Amino acid sequence: QVQLAESGGGLVQAGGSLRLSCAASGRAFSNNAMGWFRQAPGKERDFVATIGWSGSPYYADSVKGRFTISRDNAQNTVYLQMNSLKPADTAVYYCAAARTPFRNVATPEYDCWGQGTQVTVSS
Repeated sequence: QVQLAESGGGLVQAGGSLRLSCAASGRAFSNNAMGWFRQAPGKERDFVATIGWSGSPYYADSVKGRFTISRDNAQNTVYLQMNSLKPADTAVYYCAAARTPFRNVATPEYDCWGQGTQVTVSS
């Protein structure tokens, strides 16, 4: 069974940092682009960051310069380093595997999703 499991969420003060991890099991995702998305209460799920099979990243404007996505194909794991966190970053963060090797911002292009991890940033 293919699974993605996020970890690393929690409560942090504004200006702080968190590192999210997404561990994949069931099959290797080295040939798939991976992405992070987030969903705040009452809002749609939004794109945060994506990384292609080659390691090339792309970010939403709202997190550019603060968040860094990376991948370790040997460990079948994707990371999201989040620095300078703001209350507006509060959401459930989801990891997802894309259908193709190429980075993508659209949720329909991702066919495997984790359960999510809560990130709460206090002011």
